[in-house]
This record gives sequence, C-alpha cells and structure tokens, in this order.
Amino acid sequence: MPDTPRSTYRVQVRPGFDLDATAELAGYLAALGVTHLYTAPLLTATPGSTHGYDVVDHRAVNPQLGGEAARARLVRALRAAGLGLVVDIVPNHAGVARPEANPAWWDVLRRGRESAYARWFDIDWDRGRLLLPVLADTADALDDLKLVDGELRYHEHRFPVADGTGDGTPRQVHDRQHYELVNWRRGDAELTYRRFFAVSDLAGLRVEDPEVFEATHAEILRWVAAGDVDGIRVDHPDGLRDPAGYLARLRAAAPASWLVVEKILEYGEDLPDWPVDGTTGYDALAAVSGLFVDPDAEPEFTTLDGRLTGRHTSWADLTHATKLEAATRLLAAELTRLAALVPELPGEQVRAALAELAACFPVYRGYPPEGARHLAAARSEAGRRRPDLIGVLDAVTARLRDPGHELAARFPQFTGAVMAKGVEDTAYYRWSRFVALNEVGGSPAHFGVPAAELHRFAATRQVRWPASMTALSTHDTKRGEDVRARLAVLSEMPGRWAERVADWMSRAPLADPALAHLLWQTAVGAWPIERERLHGYAEKAAREASVTTSWADPDPSFEHEMHALVDRMYDDPELHAQITAFAAEITPPGWSNALGQKLVQLAMPGVPDVYQGTELWENSLVDPDNRRPVDFAVRRDMLARLDAGWRPAVADDGAAKLLVVSRTLRLRRDRPDLFGGYRPVPARGPAAAHAVAFDRGGAMAVATRLPLRLARSGGWRDTTVSLPVHQCTDLFTGRVYSGSELLLDDLLSTYPVALLAPTDSVEAAA
Repeated sequence: MPDTPRSTYRVQVRPGFDLDATAELAGYLAALGVTHLYTAPLLTATPGSTHGYDVVDHRAVNPQLGGEAARARLVRALRAAGLGLVVDIVPNHAGVARPEANPAWWDVLRRGRESAYARWFDIDWDRGRLLLPVLADTADALDDLKLVDGELRYHEHRFPVADGTGDGTPRQVHDRQHYELVNWRRGDAELTYRRFFAVSDLAGLRVEDPEVFEATHAEILRWVAAGDVDGIRVDHPDGLRDPAGYLARLRAAAPASWLVVEKILEYGEDLPDWPVDGTTGYDALAAVSGLFVDPDAEPEFTTLDGRLTGRHTSWADLTHATKLEAATRLLAAELTRLAALVPELPGEQVRAALAELAACFPVYRGYPPEGARHLAAARSEAGRRRPDLIGVLDAVTARLRDPGHELAARFPQFTGAVMAKGVEDTAYYRWSRFVALNEVGGSPAHFGVPAAELHRFAATRQVRWPASMTALSTHDTKRGEDVRARLAVLSEMPGRWAERVADWMSRAPLADPALAHLLWQTAVGAWPIERERLHGYAEKAAREASVTTSWADPDPSFEHEMHALVDRMYDDPELHAQITAFAAEITPPGWSNALGQKLVQLAMPGVPDVYQGTELWENSLVDPDNRRPVDFAVRRDMLARLDAGWRPAVADDGAAKLLVVSRTLRLRRDRPDLFGGYRPVPARGPAAAHAVAFDRGGAMAVATRLPLRLARSGGWRDTTVSLPVHQCTDLFTGRVYSGSELLLDDLLSTYPVALLAPTDSVEAAA
C-alpha cells in the first residue's frame, strides 16, 4: 500500500450503511484497483444524520455507525485487503440542532460565558443572550414551552436550565437563561453566533484557538498516530478564521498524512501555497467536463435562453444580484456583526458597502498575498456599481487591508458564504442557459474547455500539485457525471434542442421559464428517472432559485403547477414518448462522453477519486439524490465477468465504464512508474480536433470528444496518433499495436477510449 494514495473510492458511510457494511467492500475495492477507501465523517454526529457533517461529539466514533469497535474492524479489513484509509473531518462547525446530543453546546447553553466550552464557539456575547431560532412563526409559540425533568422542552427540542433558575413557569424559567428561544425567521437576521453558511443548526467552531483545535482533533490524530489513517480530507476551510494557520497546525500534527482541502477555486484561481497535497478535485472536474462541451454552441444557447425567458442577463449581473441577496438577507446576521466592527461610520452605509464588496468579490475569499488583488478588484467594481458609496467603500477597504483589524479577519469568512449561497445555491438554479456547466467549481460563463487548455491545466498540476485529488462526482455535485456527459451532447445539436424544448415548453408552460428550461434539461439528462426523484429535484431546484417559491415561503400554487408539469412528463403519452425518444437519441454519444471524461480524470495527473457507484452509469442529481444506496453485488458480479474475459459492448448495463475504471485504476496502482509525467500527444489528420490524448510517462490515454460532430464529418478517416513505445497494448480491448503511428479508426473501433501501455507492463493490470 503506497503512502500517498494512487486512487480513492468515496463511500457515504451512514446509518443504514455503517462501518461493518463498509468493511465488507474491502475485497471489491481492492479488485477494482483503488488503493484507499475515502469515507464520510466518522465522528459522532446528530442522531439520525445521513451525512455526518454535523458532528456533536469529537471524542468518539459515531455509535450509529458501529462505534470504535466497528472502526477497528474496518481498519483490519482494509489492511487485510492491502488498502488504506482517508477520513473526512469537519473543523469549521458542529451540529447543534439537538443540544442534548452535543455536550459542549449543552454546557454553553446552561452556563453561558462561564462555560468551559464558551471559547469553542464563535459567539458574539456582547449582543446579549444567545439566540436560538427554533420557535414557530406565531405570536404565542412560547405557550408550548414546558418544564420537564429539569429541562425546558419545546415540542421535540430540549434545552438545559442554569443552576438555580428552575423555579416558576416555563416562561419565567426561560427568561432567566443564557439563551433565548426565538421565531425561526429571526435566525438569518439576528443570530448571535457564526454558523455554516445560513444553516443555524451548524455553529461555527474557533479552531484557531489551540485548545479548541486539540480538543476537536484529538481522536482523529489518535487514529493517525496509530497508523490507522493515511489521509485527511478537510471540509470547508474557507469558513475558518485562519485557514493557513489551521492547516499548518494540522500538517505539524500529521506530517506524513496525505492532506487535501475542499477548496473551491474560481476559474483561473490558484490554490494558495498551503502545506497540503491539493484540493478535493472540483478544479479538475470543471476542466475535464468542459472538454466535452462544444464551445461553438455558446451563441445559440445564449439566444435560446433569451428567447425562452424573455430577457438577456449576463452571468456577472445575475451573480452580483444573487450574492447581494445572500449578503443582505440570508446572511444579514453576519453582515450586522461585521458592520459593528466599524462603529465610527454610519451603520447602514457600512452594511451596504460590505454587502457590495462581498457581491463584487471575484473569488470565495482572499488569502495573502493574492487577496489584495481580489480586494482591489472588488473595490473597483463596487465603486462602479455604487458610486454613492465611494467614501464608505474607501474607508471600509482601508480597514480590510489592515491585517490587524478584526474586520480583515472576519470579512473573508463572509465572502466565502456569500459566494456559496449566492452562486452555488441560487444562481446555478436561476441560470439555465446550459446546465451541464452549472457545477461546483465550474464557471457557467466559460462555455467549454478547448483541448489545449486542458493540457495546460494538467501539465501545471503535474508540476505543482501532483498529489491533488481529481473527481467527477461528489456528495456535493449538482448532478452526476454521466448526466453532465449526456447533457454535453446538447452542445453539439443546439438547433435541434432549441426546437425540441421550445415545443415542450409551449405545450406544458410554467410560470418560471428559466426553471422550466432547467427541468427539461434535467429530465433528458437523467432519463429514465423515477417520477419521485424528479419531483424531489424540481422542488429543491425551485426553492433554491428563490424566484417563484422558496424554502422560507413556499408558494403552494406555483409548486402545484410545477409538480403537474413533472407529472405530465410521465402521464402524457405523446410527451413521454418524445422525451424517451430524445433521451435515447443523445444517450450513445453521452456514453462516449462519459467514458472519455472518466478516462481523462482517472489517468491525468493527480489522485483520482471514484464516488460510490459511479463505476457504472449513474444518473444522480443533487443531494440527497446522489446519496442513494448502491448495489455493490451487481458491481462485484460484473467485475468478475470482466476478469473472466468478457469485453462488453457500450450499452445500458454500464459494464464498459466498469472496464475503463478498473483497468485504469489497476494500472495506476501496479505501475505508478508509467504515470510520472505529462505530455500532450497531438493527433494528425482531418478529425484531429476530436481526439484528446496524453502520455503520462509510458501510459497513454486517448479519448473521443464531440462525437456527434465527428460522425457528421465522416468519422476518424485517416487521423492518427503517435505511440509512446514501439509495442503497446490497449488495456480495454487487449489488442497489441506496433509501429510509430496508429490509426484512430482502428484504435477506437470498439470503444471511444483507449489506454495504451507497453505490452510488457500490461499483465499485472489485466
């Protein structure tokens, strides 16, 4: 087992698929070719949590996953199979939805500022009692408060009572506490503790405090010291007060561990020079997925978007508006706390200036020294949009440039949340021009990635971040990799799609045409998809977009209309037949794209991750849809058939994808010497633009891009590529090739991808 993973496989360990169930996968994962299991968070989470990112007790393994004994059994099973372990940790926040489950939070509620844990949480104690937004939106909600067994109870919610304050009515007792229960609607505007984005159930931790770091990381670091953990994935570093300082402390505590951070980089942004091995792969996702989108289609999709929605809005203007909404509404409490740090200036003007700077900030957050450039860009754009605020903008910006000012420390935490809520969770659902590009780490304004750009990205990664993760699907992606691959086909047939979707939208109109376009793209991208799943996605998408309905104020009339549209896709025989026929038309070229992007992701520089289940075709949408159970028995049986010599066709069963995944992972595991470099391999001939090929230092990957245009132009004809050595074997077909030039029409006659390696190196990976 290598110290640095050569590949990982992500499993959403959860109640219902616990650590013992995960341990049973060890043999399969080893056979697949991965070197390390990569798990969701394992520490004790809110009871019933399906994701584990709401840790309530950092001292122990989640008992709902099997506890410490099951963790030890998992480690033994992995080691017996020759596998390592990468764990996911959550330093930014803790779960507080159920105070009784979180001992530290319970003690803070009971003792207030005198609690030994008061310094754990980022609470603004100067604003009075700690507000807990849990009450119903009614004037008499507190009438339901009860005093039971020395605790305050509000329906299913439990809260502690401070010593000596338990006499009297429930309301009287409540009024004596260090906390105040308030209407849930007041949370976004008045909350007195930092939280994860706009989620009041996740309270921010102060891991910049060495004592808090030690207390919240002791168990994880115990596993590392024992040799049970080989790598750590750090969730949401942008939420921390001092990410660089935190990562330096973590690296010092785990010097030999592979360390990757969930850092979302904007287009063209570089990872700061942190003591880590890289990111969790969203930058690679954007580059690889974009490779299979035809950039020439952008004008036609822009025209279509304007025609369908009746307006022309730039991505820059849309995201400015959605970020400003996030800053002033969803994150109003955080904005208030920031503005209070500049008491010498008019409060409302300071709020407006800070919100405008956040809305104009071009990346999630700035870090020295690049952060000064991003702040300057934000100041310039903010002044252009709000000339009436120039004086206040200058005054605020001066404080943001002062590293000793509290505002300069806290504002970056705010801009990251504004970007996430304003863009990922809002704009991505409003901007439906071409939703294959609406992905975490992506840039919908950049329509496709030319092959030369992909090669530059990969070559740079090989030099600077060779151990950074690559990914195509995660638990946070907006849609699964194969859905994006199929949607990319639309970029090769913009006229046909425009005609088709315009007809559907005219026959089944929706009051929000931008959302309708999103739903129609989603339907053809994931078809056939179960009705209930599409209903669930439609409701989430509409509420996230917050145009005609929202999470806070659902519009029953609109949502009824929207769900009727979804039902019509299934119940209208003619419409259902048309959707089915259109999906069938774009599915084969979608498979070509899916295999191509998978090979590129697995073979390019970096440590490739395979998200659970995606070794076969996978049509997941946004969470929780992408956390559905995986049928591993089917995958085991299919892998055994491949190992017995089966060479499947590219078909509905997805076996061709499993072939690509397993053979590429095995070669990377068994012959790392073939993956030590990066050199683009140009194709020559009339269809050269449709091939992307690169040599990793002995292993050469070849993939097809824009397959519809390739077919329309007459196929590969006499297009060729150069072989890296005199005699190579394609690991997918077993064919042996000799010579210096190879016809792509021959190489890609069975599959739209090929992985070539020196013939004498193939046996171990076959």
